[in-house]
Amino acid sequence: MENAALIAEVMKFTVIAAGLLIGLGALGTAIGFAILGGKFLEGSARQPELTPMLQTKMFIVAGLLDAVPIIGVAIALLLIFANPFVSALQAVGG
Repeated sequence: MENAALIAEVMKFTVIAAGLLIGLGALGTAIGFAILGGKFLEGSARQPELTPMLQTKMFIVAGLLDAVPIIGVAIALLLIFANPFVSALQAVGG
């Protein structure tokens, strides 16, 4: 297989991988937010006097949950625009 065809094949799979990375990261975060919100409401309903403390902890965990898709998008952008696999193929192929 020619070097240009190999690079096109790598880019094709890279785009699929980036889409999966972003999509599954968003899905996992959505599920995490749903569980977090449900547990917060459940805890606030059971003990209303603890609501401010629970709310603070909920926002901290929500911030940590937001990091997952942001990191996924950063890795996907790295793979699409500065693909190390394509660079390695170009170095080998000349």
